[in-house]
Amino acid sequence: MERFGLVGLPNAGKSSLYNALTGGGALAAPYPFATKDPNIGVAMVPDERVDRLSAMSESRKTIHAQVEVVDIGGLVEGASTGEGLGNKFLANIREVDAIVFVLRAFVNDDIVGPSDPLEHLRIVEIELALADLETVEKRLHQTKRAAKLDKSMVDETEALQAAYDALADGLPLYRAGLSDDVREALQPYFLLTNRRVLVVVNVGEDDLDAIPEHEARVAAEFNNAGDNVEIIGMCVQLEAEAAAITDPEERAEILEGFGLGEGALFRMVRSAYHLLGLRTYLTTGEQESRAWTFYEGSTAPECAGRIHTDFQRGFIKAEVIQWDQLLELGSWTKAKEVGKMRVEGKDYIGQDGDVMEFRFNV
Repeated sequence: MERFGLVGLPNAGKSSLYNALTGGGALAAPYPFATKDPNIGVAMVPDERVDRLSAMSESRKTIHAQVEVVDIGGLVEGASTGEGLGNKFLANIREVDAIVFVLRAFVNDDIVGPSDPLEHLRIVEIELALADLETVEKRLHQTKRAAKLDKSMVDETEALQAAYDALADGLPLYRAGLSDDVREALQPYFLLTNRRVLVVVNVGEDDLDAIPEHEARVAAEFNNAGDNVEIIGMCVQLEAEAAAITDPEERAEILEGFGLGEGALFRMVRSAYHLLGLRTYLTTGEQESRAWTFYEGSTAPECAGRIHTDFQRGFIKAEVIQWDQLLELGSWTKAKEVGKMRVEGKDYIGQDGDVMEFRFNV
């Protein structure tokens, strides 16, 4: 299962956000390093398409897509040289597929540390960039020597040099304007800043009206990041309280009462899901309606393989229709009768929102 890690300074709201996303019981305390070892849980990816298809098919079970969430202990200034949880903290980040920065934008006299989200961002980015710089510097020295004898190492050396130049200026790779080819060449090094990033700006309960202002202020800092960064403002405390309410109607009333609509939590999970390059296809029937996760650009056999490797190995064809078209027609049978069901082969690239049935033989 793909995973994203919650990263930020101590007491920025990471553990509260983790609890809201996973229903977990991580300790959320107003002092540094309440989280020493990472908490790991699973978050459901909200998707009304699954619910509506389930209602159409009168399915016995409804299964949403899921992602793994890792609540990583707080980072402090000097982490790249061993301060705070130091190397342990950085090692935990390397094990996640994407990063969610949690930046504090609320004042609380009982909590140490800055309340300015840009100060949080400055510390986090510098520490991650310094850690990457150390990794790149070691590898660059090796590849420069190797490239003198092996010309196939030239591209790798150039990619490392580009990374080094950016990191030496304190610039994380996701906002260094590197080409896709360069970033791809850097993938084997699992660099901390060579990823897309989701930023959560955590505001106070009495500051909800200022969420757009906080988002814009942080977004201005990322004006050189292109589409590598997405920013969502929310009050984590309120979102966590609403998430703890099991009755969906009561939860919706609470969120609406605060003027939060569906809440930012669902938007954040969907954004993190897409941040990982994940998309969803669906299956529906009397037994179950289910959301299946696949990577953008996957072929129909690769999508089938997400159900079982036998489906991919013995793939023959896929019957495909978009979810909203199927709902409009009312049933799988009706879609076939009116000729709206497409038959796709091995070269078909799966699309988000496809409803699929696979034919295979092993």
